[in-house]
Amino acid sequence: MHLGVIITDARADMNYAIWSILYAALLLLGMVAAGEIGRRMATRRAERAADAGGYGIGIVDSAVFALLGLIIAFTFSGAVTRFDARRQLIVQETNSIGTAYLRLDLLPSQSQPALRQTFRRYVDSRLQVYRYLPDLVHARAELENNKRLQAEIWTLTLLAARDAQAATMLLVPALNEMFDIATTRTLSALVHPPPIIFAMLCGLAVIASALAGYGMARSTSSAWLHLVAFAVATSFAFYVIIDMEFPRLGLIRVDAFDQALVDLRASMD
Repeated sequence: MHLGVIITDARADMNYAIWSILYAALLLLGMVAAGEIGRRMATRRAERAADAGGYGIGIVDSAVFALLGLIIAFTFSGAVTRFDARRQLIVQETNSIGTAYLRLDLLPSQSQPALRQTFRRYVDSRLQVYRYLPDLVHARAELENNKRLQAEIWTLTLLAARDAQAATMLLVPALNEMFDIATTRTLSALVHPPPIIFAMLCGLAVIASALAGYGMARSTSSAWLHLVAFAVATSFAFYVIIDMEFPRLGLIRVDAFDQALVDLRASMD
């Protein structure tokens, strides 16, 4: 990879990390502001009305907080599941490529060099796709190169099949698996919760903070510590969820698992 590409990728990763932190910070500020607004509303209501109590308010508060906790739990659980699935897909692709590469030994010796060289180019291309991220233009162009190399591997395998049909009966299924897992990895990177889920999470967090501020206004102290702690905990959970949903861009990454594919490529030399 050229130095310019490395610098561009590093800057893009940094930009994404900054934006993720900024979104979490905006949620934090929004929750604190909503809590303060709720507290002031409760204070004004208490000054205007002799009865500052609110019958049934606790039921509404509990329902909103329960819904917020449920959304956070499900969203976080989904993010963790998808994060782990993406790591497992890297291992599966490495194993499938390694199996197919080993089965090239079953082909006639004169057919092996071209296929082995194409395999090396293919692994290099697969690694390059994820090194380009978050540069989607270059990543998509490299995905097209993946497809061309797959077609080239398939064509060379069919040509070799004329001289070793029995051997290709073992090689062809391995190639199919290798190609399929590449498609699965590409599609898995696109699987995320609908944006409305994140909007709902943020909206519920702000509403819950306002209700918390309203409820804590009846306390003798301002209870700012509790309100800020609630906002910090919720916004941090939101940041972690976002970061895990895009493990190639932020601080929580799956790049370490790419080493398995790098080691496989090294073993091909």
